[in-house]
Amino acid sequence: MRIARFSIDGNVAFGAVEGDKQDELVLDIIKGIPFTDFELSGTKVPLNKVRLLPPVLPNKVVAFGRNYAEHARELGNEVPDAPFAFFKPSTSVIGSGDEIQYPSFSQELHHEAELAVVIGRLCREVPRERVQDVVFGYTCANDVTARDVQRREKQWARAKGFDTACPLGPWVETDLDLATASDLTIQLTVDGEQRQLGRTSEMIHSIADLIVNITEAMTLLPGDVILTGTPAGVGPLNVGDEVAVTIEGIGTLTNKVVKRG
Repeated sequence: MRIARFSIDGNVAFGAVEGDKQDELVLDIIKGIPFTDFELSGTKVPLNKVRLLPPVLPNKVVAFGRNYAEHARELGNEVPDAPFAFFKPSTSVIGSGDEIQYPSFSQELHHEAELAVVIGRLCREVPRERVQDVVFGYTCANDVTARDVQRREKQWARAKGFDTACPLGPWVETDLDLATASDLTIQLTVDGEQRQLGRTSEMIHSIADLIVNITEAMTLLPGDVILTGTPAGVGPLNVGDEVAVTIEGIGTLTNKVVKRG
């Protein structure tokens, strides 16, 4: 099931996305929230009549860096022996169709297409054999990075945590199991030109590895998001660019870059 979060007439709701053709998609409004048992209301609205919001409002976004060997090498970094985590704040999250604001303190903004894992239940110290139980679904992400700031500052908080630095969407796909999600095509285009192309099977540390690793240290809450790393091909974004992340079996996350101000 594809579950979207949206706004219509000033009201915010979740809905199940139905249909195959983009211009014919509709939302069956969900009663309540999707992290518990829920029902579909039967009330349907066309997707093109609503504003898509970030599919979840995470308490925290846990991101893992250098999880694709070729990406680590393209930036001159060593491939880490263990998962390498950092955080993006909830205030960095935007949805599909929202604008990425080019930060005033950077002159080198980069795109990073990523598979995002959405957590479905409160969990801590998750054993490997129970990882599937805590996953709600998957969505597309763009780990937007102020690369010059990342190089200059020892901490990545400003480089990767500025407002609008974490586009997520367009919805959460809940029907993918762990094995399927671990071998999907992931690609990114800028103004229609392909910049990144890879498969999630190229990850150094698997989805299960990442969930086990982070829950050894902290509790994850329903709606929290894990970013799993980006394949090679990262590169610059400029004001006016339209950047799109497409992941097989999930959908396409599209955002335009604008001048902050």
